Amino acid sequence: MSFAKSDPILAALNVERMVEFYENKLGFQRSWCDENYGIVRRDDIAIHFWHCDDPKFPQNTSCYLWVTDIDTLYEEFKAADVIHPNSPLADRPWGVREFAAIDLDGNLLRIGQLPTDN
Repeated sequence: MSFAKSDPILAALNVERMVEFYENKLGFQRSWCDENYGIVRRDDIAIHFWHCDDPKFPQNTSCYLWVTDIDTLYEEFKAADVIHPNSPLADRPWGVREFAAIDLDGNLLRIGQLPTDN
């Protein structure tokens, strides 16, 4: 037995608005959305959203997304103006090429690529 995949579940102050943000800014596709729960997908990644009324939850939440061709994705996200100001694309000392993006409500998306995935 082994774990094979994980789909993050992030807080959203307005689920419909958050799903639209991921569609329009980050290139995800809507899989499900109502006022309390939403799901978007891009390639093999799904991100779920649950409705909350307190902004401290999304502002203090993050997830890590593993990708290939991180340089192209970085340029796409940079054009969408979602790169976290303190985390541009760089080769990190822990052996990962990564950057961070921030969504509409403050959820942090750390995005990385292993050197073997080049």
